[in-house]
Amino acid sequence: MNEAYVQSMVEETINKFITPKMNLSKAIFLTEKIKEEAKRIGVSVVVAISNEAGRPIAIQCMDDSYIASYDVALNKSYTVVALKMSTLELKKLSQPGCSLYGIQFTNEGKVVIIGGGVPLFYKGKLIGGLGVSGGTEEQDSALAEYGQKCLEEVMLCQ
Repeated sequence: MNEAYVQSMVEETINKFITPKMNLSKAIFLTEKIKEEAKRIGVSVVVAISNEAGRPIAIQCMDDSYIASYDVALNKSYTVVALKMSTLELKKLSQPGCSLYGIQFTNEGKVVIIGGGVPLFYKGKLIGGLGVSGGTEEQDSALAEYGQKCLEEVMLCQ
């Protein structure tokens, strides 16, 4: 057996038993990455990150972001964990005549069907949710997707 093979087997075994977690330092790092991108595109947003149970870990409001965006971002981060899909995907499924029509009226109004929320999967496991609010639906969705793309880098931080 060569050393590389043994190393890969050890890593595979460890990954089966150790569930990666979203913690405060990772959530803040991810939030900062998204805020930098929001600033670059010229929009002030609220970024909310929840853990795998839908509980908030970090919420940050950029200067001049809308007051209403706080609750919207927070609820987007809850929605994507609760339903394990993006809010943009949920929007399509919740239209009249579709299977989830009316879902936004459940869970005490916490389910959001506006783009800008994405579940955070790492190594195939749901570790949290990300909600962005304050721009257009397209801007919020793009920023959330950007955050998803940054996840690998974020998970390397302590």
